[in-house]
Formats: sequence, C-alpha cells, structure tokens
Amino acid sequence: MPGAAHHISDALVRMASSGAIGVGIAAALLVAVRMLAPAAERGKLRLPIALLCLHVAVLLARLPLDPASPLHRALSVVGLFFLLTALGRAAFLLVVDLILGIRLGRPLSRIIRDIFQGLVYAGAVLITLRAAGVEPGSLLTTSALLTAVIGLSLQETLGNLFAGLAIQAQQPFEVGDWIQIEPDPRLIGQVIEINWRATKVLTNDQIELTIPNGTLAKSTIRNFTKPTATARRTIEVRGPHDVSPRVVEQALLDAAASAPGVLPAPPPFALAARFEDNGIVYQLYFFTDDFARRDRVDSAVRQRIWFAFQRAGISIPVNTHAVRMADTSSEARARSEAEARQRRLQSLRVVDFLAALPPPLLERLATLTKTCHYMVGEVVIRQGAVGHELFIVQSGEVSVVVGREGGSTAEVARLGPGKFFGEMSLMTGEPRSATIQAVSDCELVKVDKEAFHEILAAAPDVAEKITEVFAARQSAIDENVSVRRARAGAEEARTVALVEKIRQFFSL
Repeated sequence: MPGAAHHISDALVRMASSGAIGVGIAAALLVAVRMLAPAAERGKLRLPIALLCLHVAVLLARLPLDPASPLHRALSVVGLFFLLTALGRAAFLLVVDLILGIRLGRPLSRIIRDIFQGLVYAGAVLITLRAAGVEPGSLLTTSALLTAVIGLSLQETLGNLFAGLAIQAQQPFEVGDWIQIEPDPRLIGQVIEINWRATKVLTNDQIELTIPNGTLAKSTIRNFTKPTATARRTIEVRGPHDVSPRVVEQALLDAAASAPGVLPAPPPFALAARFEDNGIVYQLYFFTDDFARRDRVDSAVRQRIWFAFQRAGISIPVNTHAVRMADTSSEARARSEAEARQRRLQSLRVVDFLAALPPPLLERLATLTKTCHYMVGEVVIRQGAVGHELFIVQSGEVSVVVGREGGSTAEVARLGPGKFFGEMSLMTGEPRSATIQAVSDCELVKVDKEAFHEILAAAPDVAEKITEVFAARQSAIDENVSVRRARAGAEEARTVALVEKIRQFFSL
C-alpha cells in the first residue's frame, strides 16, 4: 500500500510538472461540474477556479527562471499544491455533491462532507511535501514531543469529531428537529446545522446556540419531533371548589376542541391534578403537530378556556392573599342583573314566534335565559348534534355552515345582531341542521328547553298561538323556497330557448 501511494503521488507530480495536462484535467472537471450542478450550487466553483488560476500564474512566473534555480524549484512546489487542491475540490464537487447526492436522493450531511473534503486537502498537502523532498512520516516519527503536543491539543477536537460521527450514525435528531438538552424551556430550539465540531440550534427568540458535539454526547436529549411530529402540550388552570370537577373538565375539553393547532386525534383529555387552598388545579392535555407555533397554540387554548368558563358560570379562583376592592352591595348586583336582563329582553322581542307571549311572560323568559360569550372560531352548535336551545345574536356575528355529500362544507349565511337560530331544536327537538361558528367575539342569548317549558306551563293557551305563528313562518319559508325553485326553472327554460334561437339564426 505505501508503494502504491508513492506511485500515485509520483504520477501526480509528473502530471503537474507537465503543466498543460494538469490544467486540462482540472478544466474538464470544472466544466463537468458546471454543466451538472444546479444554478444555486454553481457558486461553489469559485474556489477551484481561483486555485487553478493561481496555478497558471505560478507556471507563467517560473518560465523565465533557470530550471536549476531554487526559486524555480519553490514555485514548482507551490504550483503543484494549487493544482492538486483545485483538482481535489473539483473532483469532490463532482463525486460527492453530484453523483452521490443524486444516487442517495439527498445531500450528504455537513460533517461527512467536511471529513471527505479534509482528507482530500490532507492528501494534497502530503503529496506536495513529498514533491518538495520531505517525507511526511518522518515528521511525526522523529519527534515524540511533537506527537504528544498534537495529540493533547486535538483531544477535545477529536472528541467532538467522533461525537458528531456518532450523532450522524445513530441520528437521535436531524436538521429541522426541535430538541432540548437543558431544563430551561427558553433553550428549546430547532436544529439548523450539524457539523464536525458542534450542532447549531435556533430558539424561538431567534437566538443561535452552538452546542459542542461532545456535550451533546454526554447529555439527555429531548426530541419533540421524533418518532413523529405530534407533541403533547399541558396547560394548568384552577377551578373553584364549589363546581363539579366533571363540569370543569368538560368545559376544558370544549375549549380545546375548536382551538387552531389542536389535533382531534389523539383526543384532548383533562385531569383533576390536586387540591389547593384557593381551588382545584386541573391539567388539560392536548396534542399538536405544529411545535414551532406551540406558544400560539397554547395561547389560543387559554383564550377559549376563558370563554368556556364564562359560558359555564365557572370563576377562576384568585390568590387567597389578594385583596379585591369592588362594589358588591346587593343594590349594585341587582342593578347589574337588571341591565343584563333588559338587554336579553330586547333580544327576545326580535323573535317573531315569541311575539304572542304577553309582556309579563316575556320578561319572565328574559330572567330565565342567560348570556353566553363565544370567541372567534368557536363552534356554537354542530350539524347533526342533539340540542334544545334557541340562540339570539346580541352582538358579534356567526357563520352558518352546511355539510354536503363527500365531506365538503359550504357557508350559506352570516347572522348578526337581532338574528336567531336553533328554533327547530327548541320547539321540536330535531337535530341541528347546520353548524354555527363564531366569526367574531359574540354575545348570544340562550333560551333552553327548561326555561321555555316554564313559560308554556304558566300559560298553556299561549302554546297554540306560538304554534300558529311558527307554522305560518315555516309555510312562508317553504313557499319562498318553492317560488325560487319555480323561478329558477323558468329562467332555465328561457335560457334553453334563447340558445336554440341563436343556433338556428347562425345555422349551428
């Protein structure tokens, strides 16, 4: 093997000394790389082209010199080095970046490329030294002190190198993965580069962390994107002692169900974690596949928790050491309740089939109803679900979405203040015929079956009047639909007749 290496180096030296042959081979390699490489990769040709130009410049500089002179000899060695590095770099780009990259379907990792490139440059240096009359092996064998110094100085570097090779072989993480090696959550980041010495990680604060590979080899690495991109998130929230844990857990699940970024499978779940002096601590677990936006997903879930708690009448306990100054007198509470009841009464008056109710009963119904808050994106009711509530839009806007065959959906209307929905479910118990979703923060007045039952029980004769108004309203809706269908049929017939006249006129 040493003899073969000597023959190869002698051949390269003779090729370099001939000048034109070496330049021709290097130029051919550069042309091949230029033709095969993508446009974005052609910038890598600048270094080998510059080295080749330096080699040509050295050849021209030694022409007027005496071949036996020391300067001619020194320029020949320098020119050989430039040529070998140009050849090595061009061959590396052709074989490793293009041929191997195409066969593997992806580029080699940074650390593997750096090692191969380093071996190429080391070979060029060894051949150049041999051409200069220096035996590379004698430099190391003649000085034990030099060998020891080099070994000690490269100890940490070699440790990082071999750790980087182990990372490439075992692949505990790859470029693009989100990892954590410190308990501080601020140091969670995305891997952007793995080289022979260190791994670079970019945090959400756009801070680049450079972690030596030796440190990674000794640490416990948490990879949030393996084995799959699905990661579990946890949110803690306190609930009051006087509300059933089942009610609180259901409100938490309702909040997570419609939050953007939360996966439906695996489904979210909630647990009553522990009891404390100022409330019960609940933990909401949900899954997301968008770990880069985890903070925004958590925030969206917390926002929906607030709205869900407001609708369910659940208060979030404050710290027991906090002092809250507020007007809690009976007069203030009564005034606030009266204002809210008056707003609900105004909303009830816009419902046509409730106009038959006498004013006292309508006021009583306003007392029995409640105002519910929904944030943008939350689903109020779902198509096909069972429900017995009527909703009146008090403020904000909701979207009416109807499912179609094949799983597609279409928005058919938007309802603003004064509009209502869910009357069929309230009066007949039929399943919901459409999905209603908030398109802005909304206040909705909810009239449930129990409240309406109390009104009808207090005045049974009113039920018949309400039924008549409701039936007349449905008949008008059906008649309107029939008129639209008949009108559409007439328009279609006119269109067909017009097309036939045009065809006859132009003899088509």
